[in-house]
Amino acid sequence: MARESAGGGVRNKETNKVTITEIARQAGVSVPTVSRVVNGRSDVSPETRARVEDLLRRHGYRRKQPADRSRAALIDLVFNDLDSPWAVEIIRGVEDVAHASGVGTVVSAIHGASRPALQWMENLRARASDGVILVTSVLEPRLHEELRRLGVPLVVVDPAGSPSLDVPTVGATNWAGGMAATDHLLGLGHRRIGFIAGPQRLLCSRARLDGYRAALEGAGLAVDEALTVPGDFYHASGFEGAGVLLDLAEPPTAVFAASDQMALGAIEALRRRGLRVPEDMSVVGFDDLPEVRWSAPPLTTVRQPLADMGRLATRTVLQLAAGEEPASRRVELATELVVRASSAALS
Repeated sequence: MARESAGGGVRNKETNKVTITEIARQAGVSVPTVSRVVNGRSDVSPETRARVEDLLRRHGYRRKQPADRSRAALIDLVFNDLDSPWAVEIIRGVEDVAHASGVGTVVSAIHGASRPALQWMENLRARASDGVILVTSVLEPRLHEELRRLGVPLVVVDPAGSPSLDVPTVGATNWAGGMAATDHLLGLGHRRIGFIAGPQRLLCSRARLDGYRAALEGAGLAVDEALTVPGDFYHASGFEGAGVLLDLAEPPTAVFAASDQMALGAIEALRRRGLRVPEDMSVVGFDDLPEVRWSAPPLTTVRQPLADMGRLATRTVLQLAAGEEPASRRVELATELVVRASSAALS
């Protein structure tokens, strides 16, 4: 129950204290903003802080014991999409570190659209998150600026484009991985090697394509653009891309897909045409998702340390939230070729 105080504020009947809701109303700000001031957070403008603190003093508001701000309590993990085993591996790594650190995690998908991104930002303000990990997504400049204004640390995993110099990033050696996969097929005697690319907007996709091209050029082979087909990292585009390659007058003898899911889609396209892997065509993927070791046949792929990327991103954002500077603001973890049964020597 509450009643009107002599000064016009709303006071709790049992404690005779003004409520945070009334402080927010009089200050013309949101309740979460008042809560941030009460808890000593830094992500409030000086003008707003002064106005709220003046009202807190005038109403005799008694603050609770301030929280320990040397450690974070909540971080946001934001994806473009969540419908991929790849995202699950990142989440697993993030959760390993967050759980051990006693930190909560909020997972969101913004689907590359403005409205979900704006809604996410509103939710972020309301829950007073201590840090954000952004995974292969692009936030509009105004949202980046809002994060900066709020003082919320940001770490980007697999940056979609050239990252801002003031934002720490965590990625993998995608160029080296693309080159290793192609070199592996070249070493098996393949000379016509198809490539199913990932989304061109992503830096990691372009790096894998560049690694593929570099390996061909290093072997003294001309890059045949007809052997490169577009994809989006998902099964269907791998299935369709393999079909385009198979319909060429001179199809490739091997296919390197820029993701495991596209590689599995390519294997299904070959199967439906009565072709065998690797007897009729070798297939190599990229990621080393848990499922591919059980595919038929088990998939040769480039292992990308997805869970480790999630772990490092989390440690980095927790460092930033504690006011510490990470040892490096741009880190690329090593990829590794894993040879299984889907690739074989050209017969």
